[in-house]
Formats: sequence, structure tokens, C-alpha cells
Amino acid sequence: MVPRSEYPRPQFVREGWQCLNGEWEFYIDNGISGKERRLFEASSLPMKITVPFCPESELSGVNNKDFMPCVWYRKAVNISADKLENRVLLHIDAADWRTEVWINGKSAGTHIGGYIGFSFDITALLQSGENVITVCCEDELRKGRQPFGKQSDRYFSHDCSYTRTTGIWQSVWLEFVPKAYVASTKYTPDIDNNVCYVEAECIGANGMTLNLSASYKGKVMGSACAVVHGTRAYAAIKLDELHLWGAGTPELYELTITLGEDKVESYFGMRSIVYTDGKFFLNGKPVFQRLILDQGFYPDGIYTAPTDSELENDILRSMAMGFNGARLHQKIFEPRFLYYCDIHGYLVWGEHASWGLNISVDSAYEGFIPEWTEALKRDYNHPAIVGWCPLNETNDRQNRTFVKAVYELTKQLDSTRPVIDTSGYIHVVTDVVDCHDYDQDPETFRARYINGNESTFVSEYGGIGWNSTAYENGWGYGNNPKTEEEFIARYKGLTDALLDSPYICALCYTQLTDVEQEINGLYTYDRKPKFDPAIIHAITSRKAAIEE
Repeated sequence: MVPRSEYPRPQFVREGWQCLNGEWEFYIDNGISGKERRLFEASSLPMKITVPFCPESELSGVNNKDFMPCVWYRKAVNISADKLENRVLLHIDAADWRTEVWINGKSAGTHIGGYIGFSFDITALLQSGENVITVCCEDELRKGRQPFGKQSDRYFSHDCSYTRTTGIWQSVWLEFVPKAYVASTKYTPDIDNNVCYVEAECIGANGMTLNLSASYKGKVMGSACAVVHGTRAYAAIKLDELHLWGAGTPELYELTITLGEDKVESYFGMRSIVYTDGKFFLNGKPVFQRLILDQGFYPDGIYTAPTDSELENDILRSMAMGFNGARLHQKIFEPRFLYYCDIHGYLVWGEHASWGLNISVDSAYEGFIPEWTEALKRDYNHPAIVGWCPLNETNDRQNRTFVKAVYELTKQLDSTRPVIDTSGYIHVVTDVVDCHDYDQDPETFRARYINGNESTFVSEYGGIGWNSTAYENGWGYGNNPKTEEEFIARYKGLTDALLDSPYICALCYTQLTDVEQEINGLYTYDRKPKFDPAIIHAITSRKAAIEE
């Protein structure tokens, strides 16, 4: 059975594709000498690995927890002659960190970044019959030149740093497209005028006509067409009926895109998100964001969910405890997770894995800006994303110019969502003043927020440790409660303090699940609830002071 064989990109679906997950040849290049030894021309590699799982994971079959500065992959793939009459694209949906790809011994391209997918048009390098794909990933995270999020820079996991992910950790696949095709789209909803604006990037299509048809539950809602000029086409779809996407009300429109022989099935949501006067307004109405901190780690797959259903199940687990969204923390989550957020009306904040990158040096731009730009482009269309937070917990020695530039870049690329420059402690320029507060005393915690301060979003709080796992030295914030009743009382006291404050419009509890030695999840690492979800749900979901 091929693992994670579902279509990887559910917001932009074509019929012609081939999953390349499964067994690949593999090699750990500790000396980073493989290019000198021309491993891209090797007839075989000595090990085996199951893609898309990283070699640190059990599911990969390698299960090597040590540092691997460079790894190689090799797979033979058959391509029929008819596929070569058009275009063949190779997609790698995430590989950490610096990746180069060869087809039949010839370089197809390189990519820097560990979290966003990339693709190469490999048509000219292919031949009818057997073709060899070779991939090399260099990942030296202790040099401070790359964002690595919560991956441990020590041999062992510790505190809130966990097992590393090296190399490929999302799906690898081929896509078969016509010579003229739609490369990407951008949807901007305008709920005041019942219009969805569409910008399309098209390849080999200058002068051709792009056709768009929107429907809602099978009923046609509107259509539009536009001529491609160069590589861009712009259109506005006037909708006959307005169905708003909201928290818990995931109304979505289907969209069919055609360009000559190319056909794509997509979807979009009509909604607005605005932060003003200390509140978030979703579709013009105040919404209290009850968020959970989601790290996106899995016991057997590390960064990669073992199955597609587990992506959705984490959202359902969160909702079962009364949360309406999540901070997707120190990791850029995969498109299928965001798809499930869209279809469940689940509010999320997009964040880069900024930890590990030394942002005080000039080279930090190279390690951050290109991939953050790719993330904003890839995930712009998801209605579930209600804000961006490129950085987390930077300190007072940070390069303020870097932080300001990242904020301004984010606003330029997406003016429709609020942006927090760097979550936690020290803001340079931000739309929302947030804070992290792990005070474990409900009384002093309440006193800090009930009468207001500059923060309107407590984007990390709680983190109450509860050790129900096999880890002997579990780590959490503050003193762990001694009884379940004590835990519930503390959780209720801290959460009530924020819900009761007329100055707080969003909270984020740390965290959804335990992760390895960190034991402050509401679920264990293997996704078992520590407490009755109904009890937590009742505390979390009650009406907040700002809600109408």
C-alpha cells in the first residue's frame, strides 16, 4: 500500500497525476561529498526509505535519530511516450532544507527551504520508458542560517524542542499538464459586492482565454472569462447568491477553471476578516478566537501525519474541546490540513518555523524571505487562514529592520488579513499586540487582563503540565497539578479570566497534544484525551465578554 497517496493539493485538482510515494533508495551522506562522488549518476543507493516520511521517523523504515547533514534519494519511474507530448511537472511538497533534483543524471533545479513545496518542469530531461529521479537534501540546522522551528539542535529532544526532520517529508508526485496550463490562482473575496476576484498565473498561454465557472452545492452561481496577457489573467466573478464562510459554518463555492485543454477543479470561500478597535470582525461581526496551539508533530511520522485522516482528526479533537481554531505553531502546515480547516470552518493563523534562524545577520533574508513569500502565495486562498505571524518570540537583540521588512512584505502580498510581526514579547510594527503569559495563578492572571492592558490577544497561556505518558522527565510550565480536579480548576480559572475581560478578543491555549517530553497537551502524544472533552468544551466555549 502506497502511504499518503491521496491527492496532495485539494484546492487545485487535476486528473492527470502520479503519486511517487513509497519505497525509494536512500543514502546518508555524512561527509556531504555525494556531489563530488557524482551520486546523481549512481546506479543504486545502498539503503531503502519509505517516502514521504523523514528518515528520523519510524514510518520511514530508517529511524535514525542522529544528525544527518545530507541525504540522498533515488527512484526509477516509467514514463510513457504520450506523456512527453505535453508537459511533465515534478512536485516535492516539502523537503528540509536545501534540495537539488536530477533527472537521468542532469540537474532539474534547486530549492531552499524546508516547509513549502516546489516543482520543476522536467519534460526536456525525460525519455520514453525508465527514468531515474535523484534528490539530494542538505540540512545543517545548527549553523543558524535556516528556520527549523521546534526541531532540536541537540542530539536529544529537550524542553519544547523535539525530534528533527531531515529531507523529504511531504508527498512527491508527477503532474501531467498541457503545454498551455494554469500554474496558480489567487482568489480575493469581496462580500460587500458579491464578487470573487481571480488572478491566474498561466504558462504558455499568452492570448488565450481563461474561463471560470462558480457554483454552490451544484447550483451555478456565476461565471467569468479573461484573456491571458503574458502570464497573467484577471477576472471578477459576480455571484448570484452570497453564502458566507465563517467559524463553524464552512460555506464554500466550487470553481471550475479551464484554459484550452487544461481543466482544474478548485474552491473558494466568501468572507472578510478585519482587526479594529481591539476586536476581530469576521464578516462584519465580532468573533472571539478560541485557539489551541498546534505543533503538528506525530509519534511515528514526526512532521508527517501517518494518514490523511489524522490531519482532519486533530481538528476534530480540538473542536471537541470547544476551540474554534488554532495557532499553527513554528511549522508551515501542509495543504491538505488547511483544506480540512476550510471544510470545517476552523480559524487558523499561519506562521513560519522561525526558530533556529539567526535574524541578526544579513544572510537571514536569504534563509527566510523566499520561503515566506512562497507560503503567502501558496496559502492565500484558504478562507480558514485569518491572520499571519511570520516570527515567534524574537528578543530585544533582534534586527528590527528585518522584522519590519518581513511585516511590510506580508502586508504587501496580502492586504486582506491582519499580521502579527513577531508573536510573544517584543513588537516592532504589528496590527495586533499579542502576548505570551504562562502565569499559573488564576487570580494574578485575571488581575492582569480584567481591566485591560495593551494586549488584546493572549496568544499563549496555560501550558499546564499533566503527565499521563511514559516520559519520566516530562516538561511543562510551572508546577503540575496533583489531581485532575486541580487541573480543571486551574484551566477554568485561567480561561475564565480571558473570556470575562472586555479587552481580550482572542486566546490560544498551550497546547493540543503532548509532544515527546512536553506534557502540557490536552491530549497525549498518541491522541488520547487526558480529561473528559465535554468538561473542557464547556469551559472553553462559553460566551466571552466581547461576543454579542
